[in-house]
Amino acid sequence: MEKIALGDTGRTTTPLGFGCSSLMGAMGRRDSLAILESAYDAGIRHFDVAPMYGYGEAESCLGEFLQRHRDHVTVTTKYGIPPTKKSPFLSLARRVARPILKAVPSAKHRLAQAASAAKRTSERATFTPQQAKASLERSLAALRTDHIDLWLLHEVSAADLRDEALLSFLEEQVQQGTVGSFGIGSSADKIPTLLAQHPAYCRTLQYEWSVLDPEVDPEINPEADSEAAASPTSPFRIHHRSLTENFRSLHRTLSEDKQLCQRWSASTNIDLSNPEQLAHLMLKAALVMNPRSVILFSSKIPSTFKPTRR
Repeated sequence: MEKIALGDTGRTTTPLGFGCSSLMGAMGRRDSLAILESAYDAGIRHFDVAPMYGYGEAESCLGEFLQRHRDHVTVTTKYGIPPTKKSPFLSLARRVARPILKAVPSAKHRLAQAASAAKRTSERATFTPQQAKASLERSLAALRTDHIDLWLLHEVSAADLRDEALLSFLEEQVQQGTVGSFGIGSSADKIPTLLAQHPAYCRTLQYEWSVLDPEVDPEINPEADSEAAASPTSPFRIHHRSLTENFRSLHRTLSEDKQLCQRWSASTNIDLSNPEQLAHLMLKAALVMNPRSVILFSSKIPSTFKPTRR
């Protein structure tokens, strides 16, 4: 797989990255490690995680994987949403739920929707240097590494960035080599205001996007804010949700409109009634339309990846 520059970290990585949000959720540790190895065998070299993923256990799982591959991969983790507090009841519920999720595909979608809602309502950080330092130390320990390639402020809004000392702390971590670079991991609707009001935080922008969404041109106006002097004119971008809801919507439309499906299949020379081929085409289109960005992809099925060892 080809390599691209990972923003201003000084490192290169693959344009296709693996999103670790599903680790240690419906999958146990053994299956989670197996899916990571499958992604690695397929040539993927960028892995995206967060403290809250997998009920707080995804970073630790990825850390075990990194013991075998750290020098060959790049890692993004985040600060802003703490993990769910552990409890014996939660562990029991997860063990009971896993067989159901494997047997009933629709349950997976409902659980994902519930998890997304929980994320929106969970306790959030106040984005201070003190909280950032504590979160960074926890992530480094869980990942079993001495540096994080890319560190993002998770679900941050422009109104959250009131403590100017936070930017100094982030820049200090880059100088020390603890963090390769930093940026924003938030929803697409928050990006324009963050760029206008806090461009110095926007070295990297990670937000949802698919080929069915309008293009976002995240260019920084150098005159918008005094912070802009320290910012790149064009932030590095990482996109997620290139499939998910948009894929399901498009697949449903093509399934209901046979004539449209036939026309599009003929024009692309691909059987778009086949969900696997449709997903492949949408993911490929996202990569082609964003040649200098990372596109995150996730799967719970090892056979999804086709090994291309080099």
